[in-house]
Amino acid sequence: MADEDLVDTTGQIPTNLRLLILLEEVARAGVPVTPSTVNDVLNLPKPTIHRLFATAEAEGFLQRDIDGRSYSPGRRMRLLSVNTLSSERVRTVRLSILKSLAVKVGETCNIAIPEREGMFYLDRVETHWPLRIQLPVGTQVPFHCTASGKMYLSTLRTDYLERFLKNYRLEKMTDKTFTDVDALQSALQETRARGFSTDDEEFMEGMTAIAVPIMDDRGRLLSTLSIHAPEQRRSVSELITHLEQLKSAAADLSAIAGR
Repeated sequence: MADEDLVDTTGQIPTNLRLLILLEEVARAGVPVTPSTVNDVLNLPKPTIHRLFATAEAEGFLQRDIDGRSYSPGRRMRLLSVNTLSSERVRTVRLSILKSLAVKVGETCNIAIPEREGMFYLDRVETHWPLRIQLPVGTQVPFHCTASGKMYLSTLRTDYLERFLKNYRLEKMTDKTFTDVDALQSALQETRARGFSTDDEEFMEGMTAIAVPIMDDRGRLLSTLSIHAPEQRRSVSELITHLEQLKSAAADLSAIAGR
């Protein structure tokens, strides 16, 4: 539906669509936004736009940012996006892509989405091997020491990343976990440049992983696609040999995510 289809014959957004379109604009921005910024697009009366933001905040669809003026998606809006991604028809196709990749690489494959406290495992297809890493759907893992988390962090704007790392605790999970901010930033720069991330026993001893981004229709990270394996079976360098297959599957997942 074109933007012009969202207005009535008087050029105004119908009352019953205003809150939905407001949430759509907040999601489209991808960063915390103020009511006035969103209203540059919606062009509603000032009292109306502030009332809509207040309603969305009160109901948990939006939450106020640290500056007290900006808003970002709240818990109910984030759950709405997860449930949308998990709708039966989309998930059926998504799982078929995951299963195909898992068969090709012979290891467990995962899709994870960024949440406020870490990466949330949305989908997973297990390897046929009896020795496997147990991280079921619904597991939340840290940003700083996982392949999916580092992939996500590498896509953040530099100023946001610096503020995040300034306040985020780099908990030591193994002897290989990045606990120094400068070292982690250097690793994230490398990740950004090459387009994929790795986990070489940084989150869990004996586990290796590699991840690539799944992008939305605006070229932003929507989620991540990763391969996990026991280190005794696959080193990081061995997982990297499957990079092109991983990228191809991520491209297919990006295509269905926009439908």
